[in-house]
Parts: sequence; C-alpha cells; structure tokens
Amino acid sequence: MSIPSNQVNSTDQVKIPALSQKTREGWGTLNIPFDPEYSLGAHNAVNVCLRIQPDERVCVITDEATIEIAAAVARELEKVGAPYHAWVLEELAERPLKDLPQPILEDLETCQVSIFAVQVQTNELRSRIQMTDVVNRKKIRHAHMVNINRQIMLEGMRADFQRVDRLSAKVISMVRQASKVRATTAAGTDLTADLNPNYKWLKTSGIITPEKWGNLPGGEIFTTPGEVNGTFVIDGVVGDYLCAKFGNLQENPLTVRVKGNRLAEAHSENRELENDFWKYTHTDENSDRVGEFAIGTNIDLKEVIGQILQDEKYPGVHIAFGNPYGAHTGADWDSTTHIDVVGRKFNIWVDEEQIMREGKFLVEA
Repeated sequence: MSIPSNQVNSTDQVKIPALSQKTREGWGTLNIPFDPEYSLGAHNAVNVCLRIQPDERVCVITDEATIEIAAAVARELEKVGAPYHAWVLEELAERPLKDLPQPILEDLETCQVSIFAVQVQTNELRSRIQMTDVVNRKKIRHAHMVNINRQIMLEGMRADFQRVDRLSAKVISMVRQASKVRATTAAGTDLTADLNPNYKWLKTSGIITPEKWGNLPGGEIFTTPGEVNGTFVIDGVVGDYLCAKFGNLQENPLTVRVKGNRLAEAHSENRELENDFWKYTHTDENSDRVGEFAIGTNIDLKEVIGQILQDEKYPGVHIAFGNPYGAHTGADWDSTTHIDVVGRKFNIWVDEEQIMREGKFLVEA
C-alpha cells in the first residue's frame, strides 16, 4: 500500500522489524514506515487502554489516510506478540461505505479486541453501527479512533489514563445519585438535564472493558438524559463529518435551543453550518432528540483543537443529538444518526453541588 508523500517525513521514519510467524497474518499491509512520535500514544492504546495479551486475537481496521497511525499501533501488537489481521477499507470497498465489508464482520466474530482507526466520510454511520453491533454482542474490547490524527496522537493519546479513570470514577459516582445536572458558560450556555434513573451512566475513561467499547483518546462519562432543556452555545466543535468541514467554532459559534429533549432552534452567522446541522439533525424522526448527555474528564487536555474525537473528552459538558447507545444506557429508542456538540469553560452543578468552575474540576483526581 502506497502512502501519499506528505504523510511521512523521510528523515524521521521507523522501519518495522522482521515479524514472528505468529503475527505474520495481516501484517504485510502495515509493514510501512511511520512517525516515531506515534509510538508513545500507540503504546498507551495497546498496553494501558486495551491491555492486550499475547493470546488475544486483534482486528485492526484502518484506511489509506490513517494507515501510518495504524502501523504504529500494529508495531506495539508485534511487541506484545498478539496475533492480528489488518484491514484497509479502500482495499475492500468504495468509500463512503454503504456497509461494513463482510470479511471484516467475519473477522470481528473471532476476535477479543478490535481497533478502528479511520477518517470519517459522509453517511458512513450505518457501517460503524454494523461494526459496533458485533462488538456489543461479542463483548469485544474495542478502541474507536475515528478521525485520529497526528495532533491527537501527540496530545490526547499521551494522557495519563489511570488518572483520568480515577477522576471519571469519582464524577460518575456523584451523577449516578443525582436527579439533574446544570451547565452554564460565560458565552451563554444555560442547560439543564433531568436524569432518568432507569438509564445507566457509562464511564469511557480510556480504560476499555468488555462491557463498553470506548473512543480513544478516552475521558468522559455519559448517559441518555431523561429530558434536556435550555440553550447550548457550541463554541467548540460539532461532530461527525461536519467537524472536518467546519472545525473550531470559537470565532463563529452555533447556538442551539433544546425544548423537551428536542432541538427547537439552531442559529449561526455561518449559515452553511446552520443549514448543514439542521439537515443532519432532521434525518429521521429521532435525529433531533438528545440521545447523550456527557461530561468530559480528560484533564490532560488544555484546549479545544477542532477535532471531535479529542474535543469531546475536553473537561466540560457535551451533548449529542440522535442515537442514544441504548444497548448500554437502556434507552428504548433509536436513530440512524449521532452528532456531538462541544462548548468551552463550563460551570457544572450536580444537583446543588458545583463540580466545575470555568472549565476546572473542583473534584480531585
């Protein structure tokens, strides 16, 4: 597989050494040079977040744009000695994917661990849901690294995930006993989530377990809310493929109003952003419904960078419209879409106790 010349610095390459027979299957695709700066984040993914053992089989899914990062991860698998198969999406199907290729689905059925490191394309959520359906059913420890890039590998993936996990555990113990969470910002956010005690809170701190697959980098707790009302000023980022299109929204935010857990209004001086977001959140009957209410807990992140994979872990509140991950939260409704929205510098109250001021946790890790 060739790599565009702008992806690799020829003076800063690492050549992967000869392979053991145990890991030879699937390696040929990823036997390429990669930026050595990726190694620390890749080590974190394999050894800290997923804790992969030599006797566990791993499914690695990547694409042409992300293959160098996948090669760094694969190198760590070689060090562990875990057998794996690597798949490059463009070798199996045209992008954007209509469905996840059958050979990958079949491979997932045989694995204990999976790693999905790709760049998102328009209308591919269906294929990702097909993948996570298998992950959920087989209880695979799955690392979801959608839109992973060099900056994230050098920032979010170098976090102290054990510390992030300790903070996440403390915060989730508080919200699980609460009836509401309120969030405000100086930019104009004032949002209240009334919590449904029948819906579970999940911790995806970067330490991935068979009970819940997680994004990497990790660092959030989330639930499906009972009902959300208020205003959310999105001066961070919006998710899915709109993230790559519009990036950092600090200078040109999108303001949304939520009433009865449904998107009621969306306004921005960037009318293209406003229109694209409105269209996305009206794809199906539940695309405008708040399916996720979350608190970012990755305290090693210092700024929003315009990349949803990392930015939703930035300390603060984020919500998502659409799919509520009901298999995990217990929500009894569904959607074919899911789009996160992120703001900055929150004040957060759990019931009447303030746990964050101006983006800084008042809870010790």
